[in-house]
Amino acid sequence: MICADTSSIARYLDGENGHDVNLVAAAIEDESLVLSPITVTELLSYTGARPLLEPLIRNAPVLPITEGFWERAGLMRCRIRQRGLKAKLADTLIAQCCIDARAPLIAHDPDFRHFAEHCGLKLVA
Repeated sequence: MICADTSSIARYLDGENGHDVNLVAAAIEDESLVLSPITVTELLSYTGARPLLEPLIRNAPVLPITEGFWERAGLMRCRIRQRGLKAKLADTLIAQCCIDARAPLIAHDPDFRHFAEHCGLKLVA
């Protein structure tokens, strides 16, 4: 099981090249890709590559929101921001889903590094 952020999936759908795109393609191929509910929401608002998007969303399992999720996410975002670091709300929620599920995250977006450095998120490099 491996999760992918919206940035990497969008790059995959747009036919871009990169290590993250290769990881997304491999996860789709071996059926290990999972999505956070937040990523599903972001992807459904994505305007590119719609024919490829719908089967991807339909076939990839979605990580659950578990009890206490919102509190953990809020406290984690607070910890990051107290350090003077950037913590977008959507990124925080995606990171918390991955941490709760113990799912590593493929992300092109460098903002996730703070969650990896300070909160236990596992990023796939």
